Amino acid sequence: MRRVEIFDTTLRDGEQSAGVNLHLPEKLEIARALVAYGVDTIEAGFPASSPEDFRSVQAIAREVRGVRVAALARSLPADIDAAYEALREAEEPRIHVFIATSPIHMEYKLRLSPDAVVERAVASVLHAKRYVSDVEWSAEDATRSDWDFLVRIISAVIAAGATVVNLPDTVGYVQPEEYAAMFRYIMERVPGAERVKFSTHCHDDLGLAVANSLAAVRAGATQVEGTINGIGERAGNAALEEVGVALYVRRDFYGVETGLNLRETVRVSKLVSRLTGFPVPPNKAVVGANAFAHESGIHQDGVLKHAATYEIMSPELVGLSSNRLVLGKHSGRHAFREKLAELGLTVTEAEFEDLFRAFKELTGKKKTITDDDILALAFDMAHDGERLEIASLQCSFGSHVIPTATVSLHVPGEAPRLESATGKGIVEAVYNAIERLVGGPIELLDYRLQSTSEGPDALGEVFVKVRWHGLVSTGRGVDSDVVLASAKAYVDALNRILIREKTLGDRANALDEVGGEVAALTSPSGSRAGDLEAANARAEEPPASGPAQVR
Repeated sequence: MRRVEIFDTTLRDGEQSAGVNLHLPEKLEIARALVAYGVDTIEAGFPASSPEDFRSVQAIAREVRGVRVAALARSLPADIDAAYEALREAEEPRIHVFIATSPIHMEYKLRLSPDAVVERAVASVLHAKRYVSDVEWSAEDATRSDWDFLVRIISAVIAAGATVVNLPDTVGYVQPEEYAAMFRYIMERVPGAERVKFSTHCHDDLGLAVANSLAAVRAGATQVEGTINGIGERAGNAALEEVGVALYVRRDFYGVETGLNLRETVRVSKLVSRLTGFPVPPNKAVVGANAFAHESGIHQDGVLKHAATYEIMSPELVGLSSNRLVLGKHSGRHAFREKLAELGLTVTEAEFEDLFRAFKELTGKKKTITDDDILALAFDMAHDGERLEIASLQCSFGSHVIPTATVSLHVPGEAPRLESATGKGIVEAVYNAIERLVGGPIELLDYRLQSTSEGPDALGEVFVKVRWHGLVSTGRGVDSDVVLASAKAYVDALNRILIREKTLGDRANALDEVGGEVAALTSPSGSRAGDLEAANARAEEPPASGPAQVR
């Protein structure tokens, strides 16, 4: 079976995404993850572009082993010299030189004649060959270039010693059939084509980067260039995780194999997403949160009977433990019963019908139904009224006032409790007061604030994630008062933890213990992993001092 090499340019082309700025330790972490993923080549950067890029390429070349390391260079001697200096300590160095070949680029950007472009391309390959044996040459904007001119210039660079020829769809313009035809046309006419690797490098301006890459492989390309999660200039690059999985799942069609360890797919995707700050869309192929999620009742029923009915690959292939049944308005009894069993809930048939009816009502009010929502429904039916509730909330803050919050909390089976606390901001003060009321350290893992509407009466929607009693849960609060929305979200998260403890039997006496210290917990009191500064600032937009009352 023909082998196709994977060339990852996340650290070079991917970092050119607007808003991405990776630091050296982050680049090294990604590079090591790419080695575990099994890519053949890592394009570590463009050394001549900046001192920081030079240092990054140099560090990756020095420290990362088990992979070929490439550096980009224009067809200029100084660029090529810088690339080699950065790559000097690499285990397998490759210099990647490029020059534009389309009429519009040659005339308006390079201001060179076609003959001069050929001459410069050959000179760049010869210069790079003085340093390394492995030289990749790219025809920038190849898909808008004259095919016969490409045959001419590629023949010349192969004769000069190029080992890889890359035909990029730089502006994401080409269609799959055109791209495949271009590869076949060139490979059939270039002398010595069989001695080099032909590579594809596609951008996603028309949403065809992956399709074009696969079409090129079908036509004979032996290297695919792309990025993790498809990040890159403008609309991005071909997503390597999609290319890799497609070539594996449809190896019957493409007849090729790669060296990718596909079980690392989700891990490397999440790493790149976290370090770049670019979230993966839930509906993204292969690595999106919904890639193996089923909400339709018919689909859920089919998957429960046999996964292959609606899944062309297993979640385990890309590093997930299982598929996911997402409960929503389309879910039926079969999926709901399966979810109850998954959560460890045993109910009678009558209780099941009551729960299913309550679940269906909830789907009309809430877009996403979580496991905690299901547990809450079960808990409400068995333990009506046994939950924490905010009775009142008063706040004092301003430019010369220490933020102070006084919270009154209803605790099951007790009279309302009252507690005051201070904080760096008013939201932190509220959370500190609630923590004193329920006892035991609470660790805030995440805090997010967004507006659900526009105008002066806009509602603030707060999402939090907390760890309490050794359990992690999320909470949501909505109010036109950001402080109150934050308090509601915090208490909602705590209630969900109590629900888990009570319903699943993790702590039979959890509600009785509210207010007591839990000796086994070691998290520091008041730990704030989430960033509350934005919430504190927004909360302090009203007059310098005043109450926030429960509505």
